[in-house]
Amino acid sequence: MEHFCGDLHPFSHKSIPEKMKKNKGKVNTTTEKEFVFQFRAGRNVCVLKVPLQFPVQENVSDLHGRLMLLHKIPCFVENELKSTLSTFIESETIQDYDREAELALRRLITGEVDINQLTNTWAKAYSETTLEHARPEDPCWDEDFADVYHELIHSPASDTLLNLEHNYFVSVSELISERDMELKKLQERQAAEMDKVMQELGKTLTDQDVNAFASQHFDAQQVLENKWANELKQVTHIQKQEYQEWVIKLHQDLQNPNNSTINEEIKVQPSQLTVESEPGARLYEEQRQLEESFTIHLGAQLKTMHNLRLVRADVLDFCKHRRHGSSGTKLRRLQTALSLYSSSLCGLVLLVDNRVNSYSGIKRDFATVSKECTDFHFPRLEEQLEVVQQVVLYARTQRSSKHKVQPEFPKNGTNSEDKNKNLERNPSNILPGEFYISRHSNLSEVHIVFHLCVDDNVRSGNITARDPAIMGLRNILKVCCTHDVTTITIPLLLVHDMSEEMTIPWCLKRAELVFKCVKGFMMEMASWDGGISRTVQFLVPQSISEEMFYQLSNMLPQIFRVSSTLTLTSKR
Repeated sequence: MEHFCGDLHPFSHKSIPEKMKKNKGKVNTTTEKEFVFQFRAGRNVCVLKVPLQFPVQENVSDLHGRLMLLHKIPCFVENELKSTLSTFIESETIQDYDREAELALRRLITGEVDINQLTNTWAKAYSETTLEHARPEDPCWDEDFADVYHELIHSPASDTLLNLEHNYFVSVSELISERDMELKKLQERQAAEMDKVMQELGKTLTDQDVNAFASQHFDAQQVLENKWANELKQVTHIQKQEYQEWVIKLHQDLQNPNNSTINEEIKVQPSQLTVESEPGARLYEEQRQLEESFTIHLGAQLKTMHNLRLVRADVLDFCKHRRHGSSGTKLRRLQTALSLYSSSLCGLVLLVDNRVNSYSGIKRDFATVSKECTDFHFPRLEEQLEVVQQVVLYARTQRSSKHKVQPEFPKNGTNSEDKNKNLERNPSNILPGEFYISRHSNLSEVHIVFHLCVDDNVRSGNITARDPAIMGLRNILKVCCTHDVTTITIPLLLVHDMSEEMTIPWCLKRAELVFKCVKGFMMEMASWDGGISRTVQFLVPQSISEEMFYQLSNMLPQIFRVSSTLTLTSKR
């Protein structure tokens, strides 16, 4: 008879956790048991004996592999060895647990363990490890205020809230008008001074003197702008604090039905929201209201109804409040407030460059609009952008570290090299197709703004469905599905302003591409959110002609399946 016997004390010593080696002064609760495995190899009966430490801390598969390797076990008994080893460890572990349980019960019966202390320990452990007994989180001021506001805006006090918000908006607008007037006067005075200086150039003044005057003018403008920026920041901070405190107090008073001051608090004050609009404003409204609406059904078997709108307007029209608006102004403001803390949010896609700031272009115009009205619920736009910049830097650091470990080989070397150079030059910039999100409660018809980064390539006529801007729209729609954004406004031509190269064929080709891509993305939505009805608004620039608008309107039903009306008549 031939034996395969293994003295595995060094091996079994390795299976003891390092924690036990460090705690030599504590009582060692481990026990050693011998595992015996017998198998036939031809006419020979082979036996493997291995001492194991219980409880076994190693993975059974790892232990089995080490046994096979160290003792050169034949491969035809590999599965049998693993099964026998698993059964042995499981049965011996259960026996040890049963033995410990019997000893614990015996100590409890004999009075060696205090039953009150034991029950308190069990109750504490159970309450700390189960969710239903977990302590609630500390209340957050923002969450409490959100709940209170949502309750009040759906109560008779909603009109008072809107009037108060509008009065705050009017006071900030007046302050901004004063700032603009003072800046205009300063610029006019500086322009007159510079004209006089230029007349004396070469006579009594040199180029250095002109540069010195220009530097003084620039410094004076900076000082004045900083002064007004600090004043606006302080005013909006005070308004936000007063507004939130008033809302909380009103809610507390409403909880007391015997409070006689409630009617006075919610009494509707005369507001400029009800003032008749000016003729210019009414003409502006009529010019903007060039739109077409469609109802479509998407899906093969389970069809989902969606609403589509084609709108000709300026992108910031969805953000601006008007001091003297029509009756629809108040309704839009009320609708935006009612859905602020709901599952029916409104989003807007804003096309921006690769810098996360608000210093130039459409970003500056949008920042100006957002400053005209105090945001009582979310941080200021500048604070949100600072957070985005930090997140972008962190993401770039993580991505660059991964690329160093596992380099990528781009399909298009030129574009990839340009992107890498751009990131090396300023890692806080974002790439085309990437976007960041800002939250707002102070815009006219929008709660969320998706700042989508695009480059000059969108102005060419050869972009495809794989262009970063198109893929960015897909990712934005996916975020809408996962975060309850049911209304989204998309620039149909992927530009906010028309230029000379954007001819009629260019517009038709671009619109067809975006229509078809968005249709495909909307069909994907069914798998993302289960098929929820949504409203998608396709926005075209204000400067587009009516003829071009109606050509785009005729194209939409040809791409989407528009619902047809049925006329039911009774047979006589």
